[in-house]
Amino acid sequence: MTISFCCCCGETNHKHKEPERVPPTQEKDSEKPAGTMHQNNQQPIPNNQEDFKLKDTNPRLGERWPNGGVRGGGGWMSGDKITSTYDLVEQMYYLYVRVVKAKDLPTSAITGSCDPYAEVKLGNYKGTTRHYEKKTHPEWNQVFAFSKERIQSSVLEVFIKDKEMVGRDDYLGKVLFDLNEVPTRVPPDSPLAPQWYRLEDRRGEGKVRGEIMLAVWMGTQADEAFPEAWNSDAATVHGEGVFNIRSKVYVSPKLWYLRVNVIEAQDIQPNDRGRLPEVYVKAQVGTQILKTKLCPTRTINPLWNEDLVFVAAEPFEEKLVLTVEDRVHPSKDEVLGKISLPLNLFEKRLDHRPVHTRWFNLEKFGFGVLEGDKRKELKFSSRIHLRVCLEGAYHVLDESTMYISDQRPTSRQLWKQPIGILEVGILSAQGLLPMKMKDGRGATDAYCVAKYGQKWVRTRTIIDSSGPKWNEQYTWEVYDPCTVITLGVFDNCHLGHGDRPGGAGGGGGSGRDSRIGKVRIRLSTLEADRIYTNSYPLLVLHPSGVKKMGELQLAVRFTCLSLANMIYLYGHPLLPKMHYLHPFTVNQLDSLRYQAMSIVAVRLGRAEPPLRKEVVEYMLDVDSHMWSMRRSKANFFRIMSLLSGMISVSRWFDDVCHWKNPITSVLVHVLFLILIWYPELILPTIFLYMFLIGLWNYRFRARHPPHMDTRLSWAEAVHPDELDEEFDTFPTSRPQDIVRMRYDRLRSVAGRIQTVVGDMATQGERFQSLLSWRDPRATSLFIVFCLCAAIILYVTPFKALALLVGLYMLRHPRFRSKMPSVPSNFFKRLPARTDGML
Repeated sequence: MTISFCCCCGETNHKHKEPERVPPTQEKDSEKPAGTMHQNNQQPIPNNQEDFKLKDTNPRLGERWPNGGVRGGGGWMSGDKITSTYDLVEQMYYLYVRVVKAKDLPTSAITGSCDPYAEVKLGNYKGTTRHYEKKTHPEWNQVFAFSKERIQSSVLEVFIKDKEMVGRDDYLGKVLFDLNEVPTRVPPDSPLAPQWYRLEDRRGEGKVRGEIMLAVWMGTQADEAFPEAWNSDAATVHGEGVFNIRSKVYVSPKLWYLRVNVIEAQDIQPNDRGRLPEVYVKAQVGTQILKTKLCPTRTINPLWNEDLVFVAAEPFEEKLVLTVEDRVHPSKDEVLGKISLPLNLFEKRLDHRPVHTRWFNLEKFGFGVLEGDKRKELKFSSRIHLRVCLEGAYHVLDESTMYISDQRPTSRQLWKQPIGILEVGILSAQGLLPMKMKDGRGATDAYCVAKYGQKWVRTRTIIDSSGPKWNEQYTWEVYDPCTVITLGVFDNCHLGHGDRPGGAGGGGGSGRDSRIGKVRIRLSTLEADRIYTNSYPLLVLHPSGVKKMGELQLAVRFTCLSLANMIYLYGHPLLPKMHYLHPFTVNQLDSLRYQAMSIVAVRLGRAEPPLRKEVVEYMLDVDSHMWSMRRSKANFFRIMSLLSGMISVSRWFDDVCHWKNPITSVLVHVLFLILIWYPELILPTIFLYMFLIGLWNYRFRARHPPHMDTRLSWAEAVHPDELDEEFDTFPTSRPQDIVRMRYDRLRSVAGRIQTVVGDMATQGERFQSLLSWRDPRATSLFIVFCLCAAIILYVTPFKALALLVGLYMLRHPRFRSKMPSVPSNFFKRLPARTDGML
């Protein structure tokens, strides 16, 4: 399909905003070295603080149809009737033209043939179908969509032309439509039936030979024809770039953990028969390589009994390749045997039941080069004993547990019923900064990507606009409310093969899609059945500091299908129980997550059109484990803010002791005496007090979903040297060898410390969120529990309660379960402030 665009169109020129100035850091911070975060624990106060905050919006959501929404009625002109479908986006009107086919077209008097194509023209916009050679009955079945906002004509023209190799194309006929007579189509109505129209001559004074089958209607972006239609908003895009600008839905590959238990081997013959081999096994799946330890004894029958775990994705394209190698020298290994096994050979395990072991014959390394008669001389083969299975009861982590969007196990048989529906309307963006140069000026071709669970969605690309309007709505099933949806905005640099990055084409096929910003929303912080319409700041950290790239406007609604099931989940583990019965080590999880992210990026990058690697990695936070002085400082001050509450309590108690407020001191003394004489009132009073605090804090609960917080991330007052360190490569690019060694060691060790500090802060923030109504359902459950506990403790003797608690804490191990307790599961599901960190 070829597309042309008239240069004389009256398209509105989008004025791009100048890049916003990065807020200057405080002078004191800029003068001190990078390692002095303990000297100043005051949060930075930016000059443009409001620009980084969440803003309320009031979009006109829902369908509003011209002419009162009368189905089959005519006209673009009037009416404002609201319907109920596609209700989280602003309505966008389009004129649809479906060109189906033509028949009985005349042939050329010169060539005696006809190479027909159709041209659909509306004002200054026109789109053309592909042309057929020597065919008088062509079939196109192509759809064209013209945005109502850009229409400058009241007449739609459809031309049939004959393609000429040299000179001007011949005119065969045309059909005209008055836009005031075009019917509307309201989904879920059936598609409008196309009709045959006789072609008219150039002046419209009479009929000519030939007919064309067309369907013309007015619809919205909810129409089924919209995703694949040629769009007047992208009339400047040519070639394969057309496929890279359309909206698409992607599904992550189904990931499995492949567990390879290497037990033993027999009859391992070294190349040097005069020595016993020192053997280990190397296993490889795709680019993943793991090795067992060296067998502690030199023998031809080595024993290991080690587990090696890989990540595999369906359909299984890679094989499990095992090699038995002999450590003949600290710097030299010799391969003694090899075997390649397809992954479909292994069974899929859905629980912790044992898997049968199998013996496999090893091929002698280099066996293929032996002559046929030498093969017959071999009397036996070395063997290896394996227990291999594909684990279906684990959730394969491909994203950080702090921002996890899915906890379901791999096997669909183990999935529970969904507890809710998440609907997101991706409305628009405002004030996007220019991301590249096009025709000597800054331009942005923006699209939005949303990821939740296994479903990825990508909106269409809006060409050359600092305020793109997508108005696309997507839906996900929710299986756990304690999950996070991630949305990212990117600049499309793949609009055609002939383009060059930064050139007149506006982005070449070899460029990388630039990051504009990211938004995370934790579902547990949303009230059920409420529509949140907010504008989120798009913040990106650059080597020069944090920069606001624009704002993303969203409409979000979380619908609860089963309140009982959702409350039931709060007492259950976050991940499937196999993660607790047979847990992985921290190092294993880090390595497996990195491999899973790589596999997802490769598979989605092979889709048509591809969801590119840089996009997938940014959405999955592939570099979140890297050392950053800024992140460590942010986590440090998160802990300091939690400790400030304890400091305030100690100061208040000091004031009571010094009788700063006599009334308060007297009341505290009375309460102290009561608790001394009646110690059984201590616990019920504490729970009752927390119940009252929870009710009081309901007035001050957060009204907005969480968003990126620059002050929490310590991104506004960061030292330039710290940013240079954060954006440095790993390993470091410093030239001195000794500096590189020490620097890398410091970064790897400090990265672990950073994670531990962050986990400590997370636990404190979860405790703080018990009564803050950040998660309305969790706080409701907790204050109801506090009320019940207060009532029970009032009527239960304290000694009896202390006895039960003590006996429960000291119970025998046989009465303990490996599964986490209900309070522990509930606590781990509480929200923390990690969602708002950059």
